[in-house]
This record gives sequence, C-alpha cells and structure tokens, in this order.
Amino acid sequence: MGGLKKWFGDAVLICRRELKRIVSDGGMTLIFFVAGLGYPLLYNCVYHNGILEDTPVAVVDESHSVHSRRYIRKVDATRELRVAQKCATMAEAEEFMRQRKVKGVLYFPEDFGRNIDECRTATLSIYADMSSFLYYKNLMLGANFVMLDEMEKIKIERYGAGGMSDQEISQLIEAIPYEENNPYNNTFSYSIFFLSAALLLIIQQVMFYGVCLMAGTVREEGSSYLRLCDRANGPHVGSVVAGRAAAYWGIFMVIGVYIACLVPAMFGLPQRGNFTDILVLLLIYVTDCVFFATAWSSFFHRRETVLVTLLFISPIVMFLTGFSWPATAFPKFWRLFSYIFPTSFACPAFINLNTAGCELSQVGNLLNGLLIQTAAYCLISVIAARISRARVRGACPSL
Repeated sequence: MGGLKKWFGDAVLICRRELKRIVSDGGMTLIFFVAGLGYPLLYNCVYHNGILEDTPVAVVDESHSVHSRRYIRKVDATRELRVAQKCATMAEAEEFMRQRKVKGVLYFPEDFGRNIDECRTATLSIYADMSSFLYYKNLMLGANFVMLDEMEKIKIERYGAGGMSDQEISQLIEAIPYEENNPYNNTFSYSIFFLSAALLLIIQQVMFYGVCLMAGTVREEGSSYLRLCDRANGPHVGSVVAGRAAAYWGIFMVIGVYIACLVPAMFGLPQRGNFTDILVLLLIYVTDCVFFATAWSSFFHRRETVLVTLLFISPIVMFLTGFSWPATAFPKFWRLFSYIFPTSFACPAFINLNTAGCELSQVGNLLNGLLIQTAAYCLISVIAARISRARVRGACPSL
C-alpha cells in the first residue's frame, strides 16, 4: 500500500513539474495555448463562408436553338452559376478563362437542338477551372441540376407528342416517387464538410508537436526525469510516464472541450450530438493522443526535427481521416497505415456524433479502436521510457 501511495505521489510531483516546465517554456506556451486555441478560430474564419455562389461562367452557343437558350437561362438562375460572358467561339471563351474573368465554360455544339428535336442523344461540353475544387463542384452541380430538369421536360414533350395522357406520362416519368433530403449538409457547405474533421485533427497535431518538441528540448538539455529513477527512492518509470501524461491530458481536455463544443457553437456549425456523448469521445480521444505523442516523442532528439515531421505527415493524416475520400476505398496499405493515428477513428466518430446526431452506441467500433490504440501506445510509452532509462544509466553509471 505504501508503494502504491509513493507511486501516485511521484506521479503528482512530476505532473506539477511538467506543468511548470510547459508554462516557463515560451515555445511550449505558444504551441499549446496560442496554436491550440487560435487554430480553430483561424480555420473557421478562413472557411466560414463555405458556400460559393454565382460562379461566373462563359457560354458558347453554336446551336442557337430554343433548347440551348432555355438551358442557358436555367443555368443562370441556379444558385451555383452565373452566366458572365456569352461568346461566339471557344477561343474567345478560353481567353476569358486565361484572364480569370470566368471559372468555367459551357459549350453547346451546332447539332445540340437538332438532335433533341430528332429524338437523338444531344451532348454539351463542360470545361472547369481546376485551380479550386469549389469551382469544379459548382459547375458540375449547376449544369447537372439543369440537365436533370431538362431531361424530364423533354420526356414529357415526347410522350405528349405520342398521344399519351398526363396521367400516363406522370406514371412513366415518376414510376417511383422520391424526395431529395440532405439533412446533414443540405447546402453542400465546404466548411461543414472540412471543419468537422479538421477540428479534432488540431488536437492531435498540436499535442504531437508540443510533446515531441518538449522531448527534444529535454534531451538536448540532458534534464530527463528518467535520471531520477535510478537514485535512492527515485520515482518509478511508470510514475514518470503517468505524471507527464496527466499534465498534457489536463491541458488538452480543456482545449478539446473548447474545440469540439464551443468553436462549432461560435461559428454556427451543426451540433446535433449529445454533450455527454461528445465528452466521452473526448475523454478517450485525448487520452489516446497523449500516449500517441509520448510514444513517438521517444524518437525525437532535436527540436527542429519535429517541425519537419509535422509538415510532412499533416496532409497525409488529414486525408486518412476519410473526410474527402471514403476509408473503405483506401488501398489496403493505406487503410492499415491509417490505424496508426487516433484521428482515423476519432474524426469519423465526431462527425457521426456531432453532425449526423448518432448515439454513442452507433460509433462503438470506432471507440473500441481508440481504446485499443490507447492501450498499445501506453505500453509503448512505458517500454520506450525503460529503454531511455537504460541509455541514461549507461551514459552516467554513477547515477
């Protein structure tokens, strides 16, 4: 019993020392508090207007038919597109594209209207400015919405010309009635699409950078807590790991609640989840991130190495969350590689809970993945600490 009491006492002492070290280090204060609190605000300010409207496009109409003119009017009436230029040739439209006056081109060939009148397949071409994903999205959405509406209108005209009644036409065109409903992101907002994943990623990346930076600093200064472990009545290795982890956990639980609950409320992001469920997710996720960072920090011996690593892995980690491409479509290697990072489980869980309004039981598999990761990284952290202690003992046998 006395040994357990001493173990906890040592862990508390090291936790306090670690907190003092964080506060006294200007770089750590900047990373943990300025970056941890400021990045979510910065991301939301940049992506706050997640809906791009009235994207300017050019139209080249060589058909000059009633069908092409009607199509152009409907395109101009969509929320996504605005007909900014009507050109006589494709060369003229390409020049407007080069001058950045338009972000796309709709081209109607000469036989467009004639093919529709003669019941043949009519085609039109769409050219998008690929400098931004949103330009392409708007051009495709606007053009496709109008195309679907036109197809229905053309079918009605053809069936009516064939002598069918309105009831027969309705039954043919809409044999199975459907209603379009996008409850989670009905405006196709990029901010909802992106920020739900980015917010939790900030917790992992800021913690990873800060903890590894601290580890590099400690090794450069030669002031590791592990030097105390070999002295008389010194702390156990487990106390060192637990004490340091508790310091980071306490800081990032506060930052996590701020990022996952307060920031979405400030910027009007969807919050359909139960606060208790979100808090349970944060408890598991932050704990996982702490041991993830402490485990990997054992590989960093210089401060500057951390920044290079962070810049390299951040885009990869963001992609592996599955926010832009479904994880089920990943190649096997990348799907297995994604299991290294807590965000691969936490980001989908947060999106399901907070955006889609799921219950905690519905993300049970993702939470189990986080718990398995936590146990694995906790074990790796202890093993790495023991190895580091052995190296310290070898370098300083007098300890």
